[in-house]
Parts: sequence; structure tokens; C-alpha cells
Amino acid sequence: MAAYLSIAILVTTLLQLVPALALLTPCRTSCGSVAIKYPFGVDDGCGAPQFRNMFNCNSTTELFFVTPSGNYKVESIDYDKQTMVVYDPAMSTCSILQPHHDFKMTDIQSAIIPPTSDTVFALLNCSVDSPVLNHYSYLCFNFSGHSCEELYGACNAFRVFHFLTNSTPPCCFTGYDTVRTMSMNILDCTHYTSVVNADGLRGIGPLDWVYGIKLTYMLPEGGCRRCTQSGGTCGFDTETEGRLCLCSASSNSTRECGAGGTFVSKGYTKNKFLNL
Repeated sequence: MAAYLSIAILVTTLLQLVPALALLTPCRTSCGSVAIKYPFGVDDGCGAPQFRNMFNCNSTTELFFVTPSGNYKVESIDYDKQTMVVYDPAMSTCSILQPHHDFKMTDIQSAIIPPTSDTVFALLNCSVDSPVLNHYSYLCFNFSGHSCEELYGACNAFRVFHFLTNSTPPCCFTGYDTVRTMSMNILDCTHYTSVVNADGLRGIGPLDWVYGIKLTYMLPEGGCRRCTQSGGTCGFDTETEGRLCLCSASSNSTRECGAGGTFVSKGYTKNKFLNL
């Protein structure tokens, strides 16, 4: 009788542990203070394959967006608005002047996670022969009534341009497509800075601007709600890049954790999930 009682207690305990085990995931859910959710991932096989290898969580628990021109610190991700603000540590701002630098993304990044329309790039200390001041002057636009004189006068870091030339060097407020297609050398401007939420900056001086780059993204087609509701994490096969539901080793399902049809790889269970 005592043996049966012990077995019953053991079975009950195991059943109580199953929901907790199902919540285990091979994917990190945060990097420092930044939450990591679908479609992003910092561990290979996590998130959507379209964003594979675009993020890195370093040893100091800071999240970086990885591009051909460098690693950009992720300041915040708004999963409701599907936007992300990144900061270029080598970018000039109102308070610091950095060396010449370009901002480049891959073709895939430009297509699926481009800068938002209210991110303005300010090309600084441009030559009078700069193409954006001549043949491509239409690429420069009015930025909420702000001017080159205001930028050079208000920012300690940019005043050096005025002192060196004893004049106000040309500048250009433009969009991402300009810096995507032409390098700073071609643009003939020595520095750049970028400002987010530009639509709301009329009447607000450069000292109070938020410097950085805001990106927007679309969720890949075919959601993974059923997978996440079952305690799994949406991911993909690292060999085929086919989408998967990543569960704990105790889970079984073709579309969700806790049902049949699993296979185990690299220490965790991977369950294929379908479009929902």
C-alpha cells in the first residue's frame, strides 16, 4: 500500500512539473534590460530566419544590431508599434564630434527593417560642390524649420566647423535612401548625425533632440501564436531555415508543445509548426 502511495505521489509531482518544463526555452528572452521576442533572437535558430545573425548580446549584456558598417546598440524595442531605436557609438551628436563614418545596411536589412520616415539624417560640413547641394539638391528637405546655422550655433561639437571656415558650411537634412546609395565621400560631407521622432521637433532646439536611428519592421507571414500559447518559442531549423516550435525536451507536438511528433536536436526538442 505504501509503495502504491509513493508511486501516486511521484506521478502527481511529475504532472505538476510538466507545465513548468514546457515553459523552458533554448532562446534567451532578454539581453540586459531589452526584452527579446519574436521575430528577433540572439541565439541561432531563435526568432524568424529573416532576422538571423542580425543581433548580438555581448558579455556586458548589451544588445547590438549588426550591420556591414558596424554594431549599433539597441536602446529600445517597441513590439506593439514594431519599431526599434539603435544608437551608433561612432556617430556625431550635438555634444561629441566623431570621425568620418558611414551607415550601411545589407539589402535584406534595408528591405525588412529600414529606418522610419521620421528618422532624419543630417549631413554636416558639406562642400559647396557636394552633389546633394547641386545635382541632387532635391534630396535635401526642410526639417521642421531647422537650419544649418541653428545646428552649428547650438551644438558645441559642431561649432568647430564654423570656426575652421569662418562661415556657416552647408548641411543637408535628408532621408535614409540618400546615405544608403551614396557614401560620405561621394556626398562630400565630413560628418553626419541622425535624429529620431523628427516629426515632433518643430520649435525644439538641437540640444533637446534624440539622436539615434529608429527602425521599423514587419512580422513575417504565418504567425506562431499557437506555439507560444503552448509554452514554446518560435524559431527555425538552422540547416533548412524552416520554421519550428522550440520546446523543452519533455514536449511533443507538430504545432505546439505538449503533443506528439517531436524530434530532438542539439539538446532541445524542435516541433514543426504550421501557419496559423
